[in-house]
Amino acid sequence: MRVLVYLALVVAVVGLLTLHPSEAVCEDLTIAAASDLNFAFKELVDGFGKATGIRVKLSLGSSGNFFLQIQNGAPFDLYFSADIGYPKKLEEAGLAVPGSLYRYAVGRIAVWVPNRSPLEVEKLGMEALLTPSIKKIAIANPKHAPYGRAAVAAMEHFKIYDRVRDKLVLGENISQAAQFVESGAADVGIIALSLALAPAMKAAGKYWEVPAEAHPPLEQGAVILKNSKNQQAAKEFLNFVKGPQGQEIMKRYGFTFPN
Repeated sequence: MRVLVYLALVVAVVGLLTLHPSEAVCEDLTIAAASDLNFAFKELVDGFGKATGIRVKLSLGSSGNFFLQIQNGAPFDLYFSADIGYPKKLEEAGLAVPGSLYRYAVGRIAVWVPNRSPLEVEKLGMEALLTPSIKKIAIANPKHAPYGRAAVAAMEHFKIYDRVRDKLVLGENISQAAQFVESGAADVGIIALSLALAPAMKAAGKYWEVPAEAHPPLEQGAVILKNSKNQQAAKEFLNFVKGPQGQEIMKRYGFTFPN
């Protein structure tokens, strides 16, 4: 009996040692991702899990807040920022795995209103914000959210920022800004195109895509963090994003890819 138990233990240990890295027993892969990736990354995480068996814990928020958390030792494996400047700074500070910086997408913004709004945003474009009935305009906080900075730049480009700045309602991140408009807490919002194209929001509202030349490019970047205990799994996730399935999902949510 003891011999059988011993053999079973040996077989189990040998089996663990021969597993592929992605199959080995490890902690969940933890990803900090900008809020504009909300819907796209939920699909990516689901597809990655089915393909590899690796479980992912996805945290969504503002890129700037995650940057500060990571500087203070937050235990993430991967960081996907809406502004490539943040991961570049982490790389320069020695907090990212050298050579892991990846420019994964270029984002876009859109003016969005719910279907209940009489505003013909598709025809009016940015001029919709000047409609007298508009009392509150939701954007992400430009102090730490790249999409908020892009919204301000676009309003300045169309020379309306000074006329509407007192109506601005700031979300902690771009998802919260979208929620303000969706819930009726704001009349209109400048949100990520990726959120406007999500099936639920596409069915619930209408939008106008802000021209790319109206604001600095939203170049988005990712890095594997140096204190990650799951660097192999992190590399596999990055490769999944770069692969055909990942690229198809990102395109569907309005992201374009750097040259």
